[in-house]
Amino acid sequence: MIRIPQNIIDAIVAHARKELPEEACGLLTGKDNEVVKQYPLTNIDHSPEHFSFDPKEQFSVLREARSQGLQIIANYHSHPESPARPSEEDIRLAFDPDIIYIILSLKEKDNPVIKAFSIKNKNINSIDIQLI
Repeated sequence: MIRIPQNIIDAIVAHARKELPEEACGLLTGKDNEVVKQYPLTNIDHSPEHFSFDPKEQFSVLREARSQGLQIIANYHSHPESPARPSEEDIRLAFDPDIIYIILSLKEKDNPVIKAFSIKNKNINSIDIQLI
């Protein structure tokens, strides 16, 4: 399970809507699977079908998290036109087996759907999201 404050869920949705038609992406930091901060990052691919983090931004988040005694516990990205499930590319690029992968679908514009997953050795498991 991952615990996420409602205001961070709202910020992820707002970030994803702002970046349409491209995928939005970012990192979530916290402790013990409880998110305390969201970091919207630049999708340097500028694509509606895939994303890559800006490496400088990603390193900056890691440095800040460590300085605050936090860790990166999840990354997130949006699917502007597809369901909230890992795509083949998402699975192929899931290099960190210890991070939680959060996917937000904006396929139904008025009803965003957010889901969390662990991806280890191409095996996908759903993770419950508890709003706090």
